[in-house]
Parts: sequence; structure tokens; C-alpha cells
Amino acid sequence: MLDKATRERIISLIKREVVPAIGCTEPAAVSLCVAKATEMLGTLPERIELSLSGNIIKNAMGVGIPGTGMIGLPIAVALGASVGKSEYGLEVLRDVTPEAVEAGKKYIDEKRISIGLCEDAPSNLHIDVRVSAGDNSARAIISRAHTNFIYLEKNGEKLYSEEGASDEGGADTSDDIELKLAMVYDFATTAPLEEIAFILDAKRLNLAAAELALSGDYGHSLGQTIRTQGTRYFGDTPMEHMVAYTSAACDARMGGAPVAVMSNSGSGNQGITATMPVVSFAKDVNATEEQTVRALTLSHLTSIYIKQSLGRLSALCGCVVASTGASSALVYLMGGGFEQVCAAVKNMVANLTGMICDGAKPSCSMKISSGVSTAMMSAMLAVNGKCVTSAEGIVCDDVDRTIRNLTSIGREAMQETDRLVLQIMTGKGC
Repeated sequence: MLDKATRERIISLIKREVVPAIGCTEPAAVSLCVAKATEMLGTLPERIELSLSGNIIKNAMGVGIPGTGMIGLPIAVALGASVGKSEYGLEVLRDVTPEAVEAGKKYIDEKRISIGLCEDAPSNLHIDVRVSAGDNSARAIISRAHTNFIYLEKNGEKLYSEEGASDEGGADTSDDIELKLAMVYDFATTAPLEEIAFILDAKRLNLAAAELALSGDYGHSLGQTIRTQGTRYFGDTPMEHMVAYTSAACDARMGGAPVAVMSNSGSGNQGITATMPVVSFAKDVNATEEQTVRALTLSHLTSIYIKQSLGRLSALCGCVVASTGASSALVYLMGGGFEQVCAAVKNMVANLTGMICDGAKPSCSMKISSGVSTAMMSAMLAVNGKCVTSAEGIVCDDVDRTIRNLTSIGREAMQETDRLVLQIMTGKGC
């Protein structure tokens, strides 16, 4: 077992990275930044100007905004100014009402909002908001992480400034513990249960989102379709249950359902993918509560570990990261040990590397379903002694190096892919 000081640092890391969020985290972060600037201004802005990194624009273009029935950034900006509260963090739009939505539509129609691309953004996650009313103005900047304010200004006077913003590793990680997969596994499987039981909040929130979508009509209703019709083709099996519940939670989130989900490393979809396959499979195999807690901890902490070197936003779809965490947890629930967890990770890297992120949107549920299916397949192979070898592709004998190979492709080699994806998305004209 790891010593108490090390465990406390890991717990602090998990609690910082696994947090509730209402709606997609990119428009939520924009709403948060607008809300903060508006609070400093002290009144509803007459004008809001935003300069955003490409990944923020990409991930906010096609996603539903909770409680509005609308998609995209303008309504998120308008509501951030009118009803957003920065103290709520990524639940900034918790107080949205139908009346606020109607007022937001009018605000948009009055052309008070200007949104532009920040060509020289210091981070893939960068939000620069300027608001003004009469002779007064305010500015707020979020960078590197969805709630990380690096600059605040009112009427030209600097109120706060954090120097040295960079994109590597997401937020300021100077206080974070440097993880290895062996440490992740050791922590998840040996930490005192009372220290990690808080992870059940992820089960509670994300299961509620899934159940809402299964009884309603959100996004592409993939989860509901699989639950009601998929048994004819998949059977009433653990695989069908995992795919249905995971995609349903994504349907709700991307479809704009006014519910909070538990995110992971700044992404609600990653939080869902790290949670729901584990919750569903644990139920099907009659896992104990302790086994469920440890499996969820292993899944979420593995995802956090991979994101430490990948960064917050990239051209690599986040479901690749989170479903790798889920596959590790499935191995644990199948009775496998660390060697089999390593094999599952290598099997995942061999399969899903290169899946692109083309923005947050309802069809993310299909990508997530691909990740869940691959997680199950990789886990089954691993517990049966089958593992992709170092003679194949980017997989190495060392599992941590294999993970770094994955993240370096997503962080560095796919930068041009990211630019082209944004160019296609913004230039479709349809």
C-alpha cells in the first residue's frame, strides 16, 4: 500500500479532476468566463467580445446547451452574462429558466456578441472575454484548464495575473503527483475504502443522466435505441448493457439535458466513459460495493494519468483515453491483476489510436460506444493471456512508454489534423 502522504496527493488530484459539470465543458467554460467578467463589470454588458482557441470553438459549435433547446456558443454567452454565477464553476448555468432563455435570444438578436478565433492562443484551451457597458469594461481569461482563470481586469486595471501560461499537461500541474500505471493500480486496489468511496458520486450522477435519456429523447437516442431494439441483435448481455447506458448518458449530455454529469479531466464525456461501462458491468457480475469503488477509481485515475501527458484538448478523441481506463477496470472486475491491466491498455492503444475529435456533438455517443466495445474486447483478451506485442505498431513492452507513444501522437503529430478539422467544420456552409 502507498504511504498516507502519497495517497492524499492522489486523492486531491482525483477530486480536482473528477467534478460535476452541467452540459459540455467547453461552452460551460465560456459561460463561466463571461459570468466572471460580468460580475466584475457589475451590470449586464452592452457588448461582449470573445477571442477563443480553435479547440474551444470546435467543441462548442454543435453541442446542446442545457435547458435551452439550442446549440452553440451564442446562447451560452448570453446566459453566462445574464444568469451565470462563477461560484458554480462548470455548473455555471445551474439557474437557467425559460424566461432567461427568451431574454438570451433577444440579446443575441441585438448583435451584442462577437466571437473570434485567437490565432496565437498560448493553449489549446483558451478563452478571452471582454465586456463593456457605457464607460466601464472588464476582462477575464481562462486558459489551460476549464476553470483556470489566469487574468482579471476592470477598467484597464489588472486585478489578477498568472504568468507563464503554457499548453503542456493542461492546467498548472506543479503540485500534481507524477503517476505511473503501477502506482495507479496500487492506489486503486489497496487504498482504504473510506478514502476513495467518494468516487460513487460519479456513479450516482452519470447513472441518473443515462436513465433520463433512456426514458426521453435526447441527441440521437442511441442508448434508448440499443435498449429497446438492440437486444434483438446484441442479446440481453453485459456488452449491450454497457453500450446502452454509456451512450445514453452521452445522449443526455450532448442533447442539452439540464443535468449534471461527473466529468474527468475537464470532459463530461470522458467522465461518462470512465464511469458507465464499469457501473453497468459491475452490476451484471454482482460485484460488491468495494469492488465497484475500486474499479471506478482505477478507471478514473488511469484516465487522469493518460491526460497528464496528452493535455486538456487535442485532436485525439477523449473516449480513447477514458475507454482505456474503463478497460482496466473491466479487467479488475473480471478477476485480472496488474499484468492483465497492462495488457488491456496495450490492446486499447493498438486499436483506437488515431480516432479524431471533430467537436462535441450528439454523435459523440457513437464514438463512445466504439470505445466501450473496444474496452470490453481488450479486457477479454487480456484476462485470457492475449496482448498486442512490441513488434506491432506503437506498442512497447513498457506500458507507460506505450501510453506516452499514444499521447505524443495526439498532442504533437495530430496538430495539423486538428487545424484541418476546424477548417472543415467552420467552412462547410451547411
